[in-house]
Formats: sequence, structure tokens, C-alpha cells
Amino acid sequence: LIGVAELGRAWMTRNILTGASREAVRIAAVQGNASSALSRANSILSSAGISGALVNIADDGAPYGTCSVTVSYAFPVSVAGFLPGLSGSSITLSSSTSMRKEY
Repeated sequence: LIGVAELGRAWMTRNILTGASREAVRIAAVQGNASSALSRANSILSSAGISGALVNIADDGAPYGTCSVTVSYAFPVSVAGFLPGLSGSSITLSSSTSMRKEY
């Protein structure tokens, strides 16, 4: 039962990472402003209580090219305290979104 709850918590966290990367890449693709995109991703992550996530914004530099945002997070495994040898474990969750630039 604890493992199922932990899986649900990891799934929810992964969905939050996906939402943050989608919104950030949309800002980067439409406005071309990486700092606004980074700020939006961090805002979404902090509103969900996720701290320490890495947000990487990549732009190919070509007009009407592609930009992408990758959000990575070391998800702390709570169930690890119940299983010997797994105490303090984490799993890296990551989500990446790409979009064609509109400017």
C-alpha cells in the first residue's frame, strides 16, 4: 500500500515537471525571453513545493527554429525508510518539451 502511494506521489511530481516545462517552453517560443521562461518554470515548481529542480532552456538560435526546456528533479523516495538499505534514496525525474519558435 505504501509503494502504491509512493508511485502516485512520483507520478504527480512528474506531471508537475511536465507542466512547468510546457509553460516555460511556450513563453520561450512565443516571446523569445529565456529569463521569463525560467521564472515561470520556477514559479510553477515552487507553488507545488518542489525545490532544487534544475531547469535547462535550450535555443538553436535559428529564426523559426526550435527551443526546448528540460526540468530535472531528484525525487526523494519516502518508502525507502521502510526498506533496509534504501534510506536516503532518490530517483531522478525529468521532463522535456520542445516547441518551434514563433518569432
